[in-house]
Amino acid sequence: MFKHLFTPRSSGLSLAWISVITIVVIVVYAIIVPIVLPEDQTTVNFANAYSPPSSDYWFGTDSGGHDLFVRTAQALRISLIIAVITAIFSAIIGTLIEVTAALADGFLDRLTMRFVDGMNALPHLILVLVVVSLFKGSATAIVLALVATHWIPIARITRAQVLTMRHSDYIQAAYLGGRGHRWVIGHHLVPGVLSQSVVGLVLLVPHAIWHESTLSFLDVGLPAHRAALGTLLRGAQGGVLLGSWWILVFPALFLVVFCLAVSHVGHSLVSVVNDYGRREDLADASHSE
Repeated sequence: MFKHLFTPRSSGLSLAWISVITIVVIVVYAIIVPIVLPEDQTTVNFANAYSPPSSDYWFGTDSGGHDLFVRTAQALRISLIIAVITAIFSAIIGTLIEVTAALADGFLDRLTMRFVDGMNALPHLILVLVVVSLFKGSATAIVLALVATHWIPIARITRAQVLTMRHSDYIQAAYLGGRGHRWVIGHHLVPGVLSQSVVGLVLLVPHAIWHESTLSFLDVGLPAHRAALGTLLRGAQGGVLLGSWWILVFPALFLVVFCLAVSHVGHSLVSVVNDYGRREDLADASHSE
């Protein structure tokens, strides 16, 4: 189904390929650099503070004299871990809750949807701020708060797909054959909504990164000594006023480029899934004729 996503265009590589390559390069950078060039985040070297980009320091140094090339990689790694864990658990929770509720129908389905609508009406960032501020500096609290608010879009997408599948012939045939809810969920509904859940998971990653960065930037997320994209951007405020533009530019550039690349891949997956669904509908219609 996804083979058309990376089909080269006549003008060269497709944007999807460029986005995937960009993501891979950034992820490898975030994983390898802190291993090859380890740096203690708690020590400072004021003699090297605010050094501009050079052959010794490719991205320059920050206010504590840390090598920004290494510190940006450390920040990316932490932010990516938080975002990916958030996206995975949000996708799992949202999918399982709505598959179970939509299949049950009746009161449970209506109750679940009212709860989802109520959660969706709340400002997510404010809700996350309230939760995280109670456990300031805890990465676990950040993940739990983000998961608590980010499973809702997955649930809404999943419910629409399950409602379409619920009255299909093969689902009814499974029930007539003596299969129970658990078997139908595991063998038909979850595989049927898996593509939608994967797309939602991919699109949640940049959303979670922005929220995590916002929390750290507002000083309610990770502590300042722990490298994260939000803490680097918060620490860059004073340096920019002194003319040290690199402290802001490099972390912000990686944040924006990575989120744009993941978003483009996610939207490309949406198009592929929708096209595949239309082809399946046309195939079913032709068989019925």
